[in-house]
Amino acid sequence: MSETLATLTGVSKTYQKGKERVEVLHNLDLQIPAGDFIAIMGPSGSGKTTLLNLLGGLDKPSSGMVRVGDAELSSMSNSQLSHWRSTNVGFIFQFYNLLPVLTAQKNVELPLLLTDFSGKERTKRAAIALDIVGLGDRARHYPRELSGGQEQRVAIARAIVSDPALLLCDEPTGDLDRETADEILKLLQILNREHGKTIVMVTHDAQAAEYANRTLHCDKGTLEAREAV
Repeated sequence: MSETLATLTGVSKTYQKGKERVEVLHNLDLQIPAGDFIAIMGPSGSGKTTLLNLLGGLDKPSSGMVRVGDAELSSMSNSQLSHWRSTNVGFIFQFYNLLPVLTAQKNVELPLLLTDFSGKERTKRAAIALDIVGLGDRARHYPRELSGGQEQRVAIARAIVSDPALLLCDEPTGDLDRETADEILKLLQILNREHGKTIVMVTHDAQAAEYANRTLHCDKGTLEAREAV
């Protein structure tokens, strides 16, 4: 894991809350090697999700530089960031955000509508992604016909369908029971170890963090390394 996929250099993020300026991240430096699996823990409001948003190009730093691969996100326009996200990063959230009127197959295809792939290619890629997460036989099922764990697997398939190098997971097991959560976390490990995905996962769950290669603790806008148990 010598190649660096993402680098944050001197990153600070400040929000205006009424008349008060709130600094969420303070002069943060972070290097993420390609193929790493990082868990980020910390109290609510510590900046964990803000960090994910900066890595995914959903937000820009108030100061400092965010680089992922060859792209310097902090200097890109919103339209450039949107195009970059469509092929370089996959998002997995606590709530699955599946469209109830679409089948699993069509939900997974959604991110590819922002690419130049043909309809045939979109269908093929979505089928492959569903196979990877073990739901190839549920492609025509609607979200209401799936369990919570299956819905999260569809969401993961949607995140990997464009074959991004980076997966950003915000409390991906927060809405699941322990057994189902462990199944999802094992799937993330497979995506990391066998498919080479670099994963940054925000979690409040110490057991979930154990699936990562290393754990960082976010508090008061800074990061502190902690060894995974």
